[in-house]
Amino acid sequence: MAAYICNDLNKCVGCGLCMGSCANNAIRIEDGKAVIDQNACVLCKVCIEACPVGALSLVTEGASNEADTAAYRGVWVFAEVTDGIPEPVGYELTAKAHELAEKRGDCPVTVLLFGKDAETHRTSFIEAGADHVLCSDAPVFHDKLDLPYADTLCRLIEERRPEALLFGATPFGRSLAPRVAARMGCGLTADCTVLDIDPENGLLLQTRPAFGGNLMATITCPTRRPQMATVRPGIFQAPTAPVHTEGSCEALPFVPEKGAVELLEQLVVEAGESIRDARIILSAGRGIGSQKNLKLLKALAEKLGAAYGVSRPLVDLGWADYSHQIGQTGVSVAPDLLICFGISGAIQHLAGIGGAKTIVAVNTDPEAPIFSAAHYKIVDDAASVIKSMLDTL
Repeated sequence: MAAYICNDLNKCVGCGLCMGSCANNAIRIEDGKAVIDQNACVLCKVCIEACPVGALSLVTEGASNEADTAAYRGVWVFAEVTDGIPEPVGYELTAKAHELAEKRGDCPVTVLLFGKDAETHRTSFIEAGADHVLCSDAPVFHDKLDLPYADTLCRLIEERRPEALLFGATPFGRSLAPRVAARMGCGLTADCTVLDIDPENGLLLQTRPAFGGNLMATITCPTRRPQMATVRPGIFQAPTAPVHTEGSCEALPFVPEKGAVELLEQLVVEAGESIRDARIILSAGRGIGSQKNLKLLKALAEKLGAAYGVSRPLVDLGWADYSHQIGQTGVSVAPDLLICFGISGAIQHLAGIGGAKTIVAVNTDPEAPIFSAAHYKIVDDAASVIKSMLDTL
C-alpha cells in the first residue's frame, strides 16, 4: 500500500500556507504552485488542514476494502523465547491483549510461542490471558533467525487472519516485526506506550511519542490487516494472578525451512542487572545540580536497597551510563516505588515510567510536568531532600 500527499494544481493558488505549516520542510513553492517532496513528507496531514482552497489531499493506493478487513478476527501476541525461557514482555502483552479482546468482544487471544522448550510454557500463557497457544519446539526456531520466523508468521496470518499482532520491542522483535509488516503490506507502529480499542469502529488505537517526543500521536490502520505494533518491555503490567485457566494449545501444523542463513556462533555479553527489574528506583534529572549530588543519590539508593536511574541529560553529560537511562530512548520501568529527584518530566521521560505503581516527585518548580504523573509531590531542592533522607537513615 502506498500513500502520498497530492496537490491539485487547478485549485492551488500558491499562497504558501501549506509550506509554513510543514514541520519537515517537505513543501516548496515553484512557479506559483506547491511542490511536495514525497521523500521528506511524513504524512502528518497538517498541510491538508492548512490549505484554504482544498488543493491538497491524501491519496492511498492498493488499500483493501472493508469486506477484506471484516474477515480478520482475534488478537495475536508473539511471545519471544530465549534459551528456553519466554521473555517477560510476552506475558505483559498477553495480559494487555486479553484486556483489548474484552473491549473488542468475541475476540480470541492467541499466543505464538516458538523456540526451545516452548511447549513447557504454554500453561503460563493461558493463565496470563491466552485463549489459544500455538507452539513449536522445532530446532529451526532455536537460533532466533529472522527468516524462518517471518516465513512462519506470514503463512499463519494468510491462513488464519488475525486483526492485530503485537510484538515486544526487543532487539529480535524490532527486527522481525518490520519484516512481517513489509511482506503483508500493512503498517507497523513502533514503541507504543498505550494500546486501546476504539469503541465506535473496533480499530486498535496505537499511541506513541512523535515529533521528537513533543506530542503523543494515536495511530490507526483502518484498511490493512493485521494491525501491528511493538511495545517496549515494562510498559504494561504482567498479570499477578491467573486471568483464567481454560485455554487450548496447538502444535504448529508445519515446520518451516531453515532459510538462507546459518548461525555458526553466538557471543553472549553479560549485561549485568537491569534497572527494569528493580522494585524501588531512585532517579535523578538535571535538577540534581551536580555530579557530586548524583553520588549522594547512589549512596541513598544503596542504603534503601534500590536501583538508581537518570534522565537523558545526565547520560549526555557523561554522569551516568546509558544502561541507567529511563525514558523513551532508554529503559521503561515499572517499579513498586519510583522517587524522582530534579526531573522536569519531559514527555520522553514520562513515556518510560507509566508502569510505576507509586511515583514520588521532588522538584523546585511547582508547575513541573513530572507532578502531573506523581502520586506524591514535594516542592523542594532535590539535593537537600536527598541529604535529609541520608541523615535519617
